[in-house]
Amino acid sequence: MARRGQAQSAGLNQHPARDDAALRSVVDDAAMGRWEGARDLLAATGADWDRRIFRLQVLAEVGVRLRFADTWAKAEPRSHHALALLANVQALRAMIAGRSAGRALMEDAWSTCRAALKVWSQDVAPLVVMLALLRTHAPDRKALSHVWEEIKQRDPWNREAHHEVVTYLFPRYHGGPGEAAWWAEEQASAAPNGLPLAVLPLVVLAETHRARQEQDQRSYGLTIHPWIDCPHINRVLERWWRYRAPSPHACFADDANYLAHALSFANRHIEALEVFDAIGPYATDVPWSYCGQARELFLRHRAWAYSPPRRRHR
Repeated sequence: MARRGQAQSAGLNQHPARDDAALRSVVDDAAMGRWEGARDLLAATGADWDRRIFRLQVLAEVGVRLRFADTWAKAEPRSHHALALLANVQALRAMIAGRSAGRALMEDAWSTCRAALKVWSQDVAPLVVMLALLRTHAPDRKALSHVWEEIKQRDPWNREAHHEVVTYLFPRYHGGPGEAAWWAEEQASAAPNGLPLAVLPLVVLAETHRARQEQDQRSYGLTIHPWIDCPHINRVLERWWRYRAPSPHACFADDANYLAHALSFANRHIEALEVFDAIGPYATDVPWSYCGQARELFLRHRAWAYSPPRRRHR
């Protein structure tokens, strides 16, 4: 039997729902303005915060330029699912508009988050939206700490919340030098084995590479990069990959792409093969795009995983 990576050949699947079949169907309905499928799907998802947040974010991407989320919230103003989706949509609209033009939209989204929490106080999803809004529009450390503590009380190892905070701490947002790296390593070390939070240091490493390339494109490039002899890779393998759950978490493709990318650029192509197999056709733009053309790099390194080159530096 051919391995999945070989069977997929060069075909990559860019559908935002990825392997979430139920979400795929609802996304197609939502694109035509129907919200009933989203209501039923989110109700069935329940308090699976990881899957709920992913589904809300994907539906929000579809709904940001449509009105089905707004229509649903008007039709069912006490629905915590409708309010959570509307908050995600409003937050995306605020981010697209930018810090100045999107200020009023940000306040609308914040208000919707608070309304959603009044209806379902344990819901983590509106709090994650609040983290994104703070990063984009209101870099208030006191507010950040408050929202973070609320999340920790509900879901202490929430993947998306951790990624929002570490992004907030990137120097291009509101963090000081080394702050994101320190925080990511602390969180990765504290998390139980099997959780994808172990990937956080690789996220920071990729962002650091992107920033250095942006600052000095001439003297810093693919021949000088931080993945060779990178100790974080082994920690991700030992703390997440080898203990990961049999059923992938919602953002598995994102985390696995960070690992496949790091292994590939560390010339550990044989070890990357298993990761590429698990990814299947779900290549992500980041972090590959930080090193060149994302699709081209993914396909090239996936091919090398099946037939490793003798020695490569990129």
